[in-house]
Amino acid sequence: MSNDPNGIITVQAPASKSLSHRTLIAASLANGESVISGLLDSDDITRTKGCLAACGAKFEETSGGALKVTGTENGPRGANPDGKDKHAEPHELYMHESGTTCRLMTAVAAAGKGSFRVHGAARMHERPMKELCDALIRLGVKITFEEKEGFLPFVMETRGFTGKSVDITLEESSQYLSGLLLGAPMSETETTINLTGKKAVSWPYVALTLQIMDDFKAKFRVEVLEDGAWKEVPWRSVRQAEPGELRFIVQPGGYEACNYRVEGDWSNSSYFLAAGAVGKRAVKVMGVRADSLQGDRAIIDILAQMGAGLNVTPDKGITIYPRKLRGVSVDMGKCPDLVPTVAVVAAHAVSPTTIRNVAHLRIKECDRLQACAEQISKTGCKVEQFEDGIKITPSPLQGGTSIDFESYNDHRIPMSMSIFKLAGINPVFDNPKCVGKSFPGFFNEWEKVVEGQ
Repeated sequence: MSNDPNGIITVQAPASKSLSHRTLIAASLANGESVISGLLDSDDITRTKGCLAACGAKFEETSGGALKVTGTENGPRGANPDGKDKHAEPHELYMHESGTTCRLMTAVAAAGKGSFRVHGAARMHERPMKELCDALIRLGVKITFEEKEGFLPFVMETRGFTGKSVDITLEESSQYLSGLLLGAPMSETETTINLTGKKAVSWPYVALTLQIMDDFKAKFRVEVLEDGAWKEVPWRSVRQAEPGELRFIVQPGGYEACNYRVEGDWSNSSYFLAAGAVGKRAVKVMGVRADSLQGDRAIIDILAQMGAGLNVTPDKGITIYPRKLRGVSVDMGKCPDLVPTVAVVAAHAVSPTTIRNVAHLRIKECDRLQACAEQISKTGCKVEQFEDGIKITPSPLQGGTSIDFESYNDHRIPMSMSIFKLAGINPVFDNPKCVGKSFPGFFNEWEKVVEGQ
């Protein structure tokens, strides 16, 4: 962090968690060696590395702080890949509490050969996986559930994707589709993935998956239904995924190794940008791309809509200036990870804010809508929950007080509640270390911003 003569606090964005997961996976499936720089160091990324190592990838730290990745020879390899040793113990894929690792790596491992046991911490065993498991079963994967059908833990026995076509929805999570897309290039035949269901959520995360596949030279095409016929379109042109009107055709051939730098993370930058909106001094975040495909880039649009000042300078950072904030009504279905940040900023506004279309937040690391409602209400604000959203009616925030906030073992709750520090409230967390899931150095960087304010 640094301060300039104009009173602007400058911070460096951490690396993108979403792109770190996807880059690691593509490099680990490629033939040959890739060097990845700017990779996020966090608990979730460590889980993904562990699963990829169990599938046969190798990792080596370089002297320059990058990661050299040696990809699997012929796709993920589990126990007994040749089918000769019926008593071989399945390779362990331990997810801990990383939902992203679980959804992406389950599908990626299923695209390989052999047996894998998929399990995690207690909360992961409560999070639904039936939609993805059903899709993998249709693709030829055998899944044996150890406890409850549709949930971890389970054992997969696979010979790769042998089915040629599969349907998937985005209603619970876009990561189901992303996992299938990332695994499909390892198939021996062309795989068609059809988008079905009633609605699409978090489409930008699918765009990030396609970006990494494209960058690592996986071959695919995207088609939309027009006048009863399928038509190929440039994948970057897709802005909205309409169920029944979009499909992906992925060709076999795998990935090509390459050197890659991971861009900055808009989700974890949101707390610092929010500090610029509610604090006394502007905050500039370096290392995030204004043209990024990350859906959480929407934070600057939402803050500007609430009245904050905004300056976007290509290659020179994003600056948010403090202004009097007003409430907004906003659909955050495409940027759900921003909801805790926006909800806390809303508590600093002069009028109510309503957030909708984020029902899937109830099956994250915790029920994030309930968590936000319970914790923000401790500041005196009125908070109303809906099935798919939340309404925050501000009340004057009382500085000079300490408030005990629950973390729910969910990294995004303490990071977002920390914003109350700028209103003079001293937040005390029961488990601050849970931020290590995505941003281990958060509190060190945050204290610098608080001191700068």
